[in-house]
Amino acid sequence: MSPLPGQRSAWRSPWAVMIALGAGALGGLALHLATPTLGPELTALLLTPIDLIADIFLRLLRMLVAPLVLFSIMSGMVGIGDPRRLSRLGLRTFAYYMGTSLVAIVTGMLLVNLIRPGIGADLALPEATAPASSVGALDILRRLVPENIFDALVRLDMLQIIFFALLAGFAITTLPDRHREVLSRGAESLFELMTRLAHVVLGVLPVAVFALLFRIVAHGGVSRLGGLGWYFMTVLTALLIHGLLTLPLIARLLAGVSPRRWAAAVGQALITAFSTSSSSATLPVTLETVEKKGGVSNEVSSFVLPLGATINMDGTALYECIATIFIAQYYASSSGYELTVSRQLMVVFTALLASIGAAGIPSAGLVMMTVILQALDLPLEGALLVAAVDRPLDMVRTAINVWSDTIGAAVIGRYEGSPPLPDEA
Repeated sequence: MSPLPGQRSAWRSPWAVMIALGAGALGGLALHLATPTLGPELTALLLTPIDLIADIFLRLLRMLVAPLVLFSIMSGMVGIGDPRRLSRLGLRTFAYYMGTSLVAIVTGMLLVNLIRPGIGADLALPEATAPASSVGALDILRRLVPENIFDALVRLDMLQIIFFALLAGFAITTLPDRHREVLSRGAESLFELMTRLAHVVLGVLPVAVFALLFRIVAHGGVSRLGGLGWYFMTVLTALLIHGLLTLPLIARLLAGVSPRRWAAAVGQALITAFSTSSSSATLPVTLETVEKKGGVSNEVSSFVLPLGATINMDGTALYECIATIFIAQYYASSSGYELTVSRQLMVVFTALLASIGAAGIPSAGLVMMTVILQALDLPLEGALLVAAVDRPLDMVRTAINVWSDTIGAAVIGRYEGSPPLPDEA
């Protein structure tokens, strides 16, 4: 997401986060090595301002996450339109996007459980965070429905907040025009307000990353960061599997096109997505390439692609699941936190629901990850840990998001009488 008007972008540069990562690790290592000389009391005193910075940022994240998710999902639902008037085109599009997101999530889940990049970190849960009680699949459905939405907002029960947002957004789309327009503008305006606040908070992300890395390394040495490399490779591998195997297979079987020729046709959109890390900013290029080079009609592309930029987050959903399980593995070995099948199902369920409207959120991956961490009763500082290596992964997953959007347009176009690459037939 681009900076606010008039705001310098250097502080938001990925280099700022990487520099903060290195500086925090080096500073923490220096203090860790000096601890035997300084003694525990002086070490704790030196860590006090570092702890304060990290804790304040995490409080700011908690302050933002509930209203940001509430209004982003409501705005996303409103953008879909009146479900009573959803045509065959709309139903097919929605089914494709939910289906590919689910496949991406499952791919990530299988890989992170196979590689287990977070095992061995031996991080303890913060004292304020009690290990969550075990829940079953039926309990997930039961706790999905809030008895009191205000209580859910106070407790940051993200499943209940997401459920209410979906229900409220759906209800808005069914109202008479006069009321629907007012409430739609209200939801979009409140979402814009929360987006602006998120820009301000995320502007100090490098400082928060520095503080968190400093604290982790000061307490346990650089060995506690060893899993980050495995985490990075796990996410990258899963993204490549989805982007180079799963989606091309869908293009071949459902769209009836050569994946290589389709990639050549929409290549400019993929390059733009990779360089900007924004599906929304890439949308004009995506529309042009899919229509002019891909041969999909404007009637199909003008509906499928903007909707995809709002709700189709294959790469982001995959990344969120791997990151969340990685963080849970980080804490599981020393805190008695059990990463049960039902909890992993909750990750799948929450990521799939939260993907609606996530595209408009600045640093959507980071914000959506806090949603899932909150649902699993895991500390939000885990999100800052993976944010330290997020930028290159963000570029790849955005390209995967757009790649999935374009294949979706090809699939829907074929079944709507507007076959892609007509000269290939």
